[in-house]
Amino acid sequence: MGLRDIFLLVTIYGSVPFIYMKPFIGVLVWYWLSLMNPHRISWTLTNQPFAEIIALAMLSSLLIARKESKRIPISPITVTLALFWLWMLITTIFSLYPYLAWWQWDKVWKIMLTTYVAMIMLNSKERIISLTAVSALSIGFYGFKGGLFTILTGGGYKVWGPAGSFIGGNNEIGLALNMTIPLLVYLRSVVEYRVVKLALLVGVVLCVFAIFGTQSRGAFVGIAAMGLFVIWKTKNRVFYLLVAVVVGSIVFNFMPASWHERMETMETYQEDGSAMGRIKAWHMAFNLAMDRPLGGGFEAFKPATYLMYLPEVGARGTDAHSIYFETMGEHGFIGLALFLMIGFFSFRACGRIVRKTRGIEHLEWMNNLARLIQASLVGYAVSGLFLGLSYFDFYYVLVAIIVGMMTVLRQELQASEPLADAAMARAAGRVVPEAVPPGVVVASTSAFGRATAGSSQFAARARPLPPGKPLNSVPTVPELILLAKEWFRRL
Repeated sequence: MGLRDIFLLVTIYGSVPFIYMKPFIGVLVWYWLSLMNPHRISWTLTNQPFAEIIALAMLSSLLIARKESKRIPISPITVTLALFWLWMLITTIFSLYPYLAWWQWDKVWKIMLTTYVAMIMLNSKERIISLTAVSALSIGFYGFKGGLFTILTGGGYKVWGPAGSFIGGNNEIGLALNMTIPLLVYLRSVVEYRVVKLALLVGVVLCVFAIFGTQSRGAFVGIAAMGLFVIWKTKNRVFYLLVAVVVGSIVFNFMPASWHERMETMETYQEDGSAMGRIKAWHMAFNLAMDRPLGGGFEAFKPATYLMYLPEVGARGTDAHSIYFETMGEHGFIGLALFLMIGFFSFRACGRIVRKTRGIEHLEWMNNLARLIQASLVGYAVSGLFLGLSYFDFYYVLVAIIVGMMTVLRQELQASEPLADAAMARAAGRVVPEAVPPGVVVASTSAFGRATAGSSQFAARARPLPPGKPLNSVPTVPELILLAKEWFRRL
């Protein structure tokens, strides 16, 4: 057993006591295992049931934790997701290939359950930022590594994800990195150490190289669409457009002739076997959904299905290669409608968060995160047109984070109402006692920087803040220890 395996064993099993102290630690560890799949890049731990062990600890600690809420937030997103979950169960019962369908259902229901557990516990700024960081860095690891690989090899080889995972293929890791880049950009806005900001910037550039290195046409279209969306949403459009053109030109010209030849096949897709295979799969999925209102259930894209619903192409085994046609073929038009509604409600919720937090200084972190999650959703929606990742846990992490932001925003707005009433009373000349003694600032410290004023989340622990001390460019060991303690206390 190598040092990497020993480190993973110590980290994973060593996290269990902390999960029972702070159940949300279980959410972070579970998503680290689920998204990064660190055991799949080890030598001897590939088939260990780490996810099951962490899930058991997470659920049991949540049940016995007195201070943790057990209530699921009710919103259009959570209701629609529950209906989609129920509909997938129904289509599994009546699936074309029950054995294969129940095998896939065994993975999907765990993703859905953990999504709701995350929604329940995402009730503070610190938790939301922590889960965002874990998700972004778990996928970003392969972007950093893949970007270096692309640069060192001149782009002559494809970038792949960890074998046996959702992101094992070059197309899949390309889509995941598209969704990750906006989150890495967001993390740069919440850290204060200059060296960390620089490292994240380098990470973003490496992820761009890695996306190009996947040689995935769907990922290439996705990053282009996502970049245009971010530029359109930003205030300084001209500047960011110039930056995108410069960076894109550098990476574009860096890639070898084989990469350019592959991208050019998008213009002559009729002559490309891979592209035509996708179109035939989409045609078959449509025929299947038209014939069976419940769809074919999970794992419906099999040779026998092609013979039934598109016999002219023969017994093919081509996957859907599209989140939309995959959902349509496996769960029918009702399943597709529910899937699209989840994305629509999530995107709309981000827009509502942006509007309600605009101009509120202590909620600027939420405003920025909502904007950039919208960019991630655009990347998923566009790249997903050509890639079959309808049940990708990373997408549902973003959905959970959006629900968490809605919960925190509701708390903040409710807490601000008494302050607004007091201000109106003072304006009318009435005497109103101070909710917080003068000279005391309510502290709200993220896991990544110094305390900031204005959050009502920790009003009960209000205390005078020391004079601001400029942070070093590189964090010292004592500072890291203090940040870790504060991070753990606030989770």
